[in-house]
Amino acid sequence: MAGSGPDILFDIKNAFYLGNWQQCLNEVQKCKVANDEEKLESDIFMYRAYIAQKKYGLVLNEINSSKPESLQSVKLFAQYLSQSSASSRSSIVEQIDSNLDQYTNDPISSLMAATIYYYEQNFDTALKVLNNFSHIECMALKLQIFLQLDRFDLARKEYKRMAEKDEYCTLSQLAQAWINLFCAGEKLQDAFFIFQELKEKFGSTPLLLNGQACCLIAQGKYQEAEPLVQETIDKDPNYTESIINQMLLAQYNGKSLEVINRYLNQLKDDSGIPGNVFLNNYSSKEREFDSIVLQYKV
Repeated sequence: MAGSGPDILFDIKNAFYLGNWQQCLNEVQKCKVANDEEKLESDIFMYRAYIAQKKYGLVLNEINSSKPESLQSVKLFAQYLSQSSASSRSSIVEQIDSNLDQYTNDPISSLMAATIYYYEQNFDTALKVLNNFSHIECMALKLQIFLQLDRFDLARKEYKRMAEKDEYCTLSQLAQAWINLFCAGEKLQDAFFIFQELKEKFGSTPLLLNGQACCLIAQGKYQEAEPLVQETIDKDPNYTESIINQMLLAQYNGKSLEVINRYLNQLKDDSGIPGNVFLNNYSSKEREFDSIVLQYKV
């Protein structure tokens, strides 16, 4: 809490918020927690970082039934992401549906359940789950959902709540950048500078590099965006958002259809991974197009 002294977990949280998963894990190893509460919070970030690295088996093996409720919800999230079929993921969603109160008892359980609903694009239920908490990550997810729903007015209100809680928190700064990206126009440059300031302060991460690339692409500065996208890919070859940007830049820069399709096929390799909104929407449009073609086929 503000005024209660330095946050011993600051470096762990900050690395996680910036998408620097390995640095987060390194900070966990270095951190000397003082009590069980700090140990639990540290473990939550550690296992979530492992999940971000797709090390689901490790998380599933280490979080046993004796662990606290918040860690059980992290385990459930790992189970959800580890499933290769939509039907298997649906059974986990049904489990949450039938025990929804269980996942709204603490902010981390709420966050994990809401993230699953977010990946399922069930935004109404995600917001319902998040509604009772002023946890900074819950607020950030609510803001992202409002932007997905084109409710910029509600996203701005949520950002103001975040800023009132902790204006200098990295998540609050990222939220301001997301809103500026949504606004477009002159605000794109403001978003770019927020990402730049975070890079200068904490170092480059795929999330920050890709954020800057998005700002430049939205301004039509395709040549300037290209090295940022490439640097992101160099750091993480499987970073979905940058593969999408590679494909967009290939189109804008007149690259061959073969090159564009290669990027698309790379995205389709991850078709079984939930939360890939771009690919889900693309596949939906493909099915709609094929359906329309059949209507006019002689």
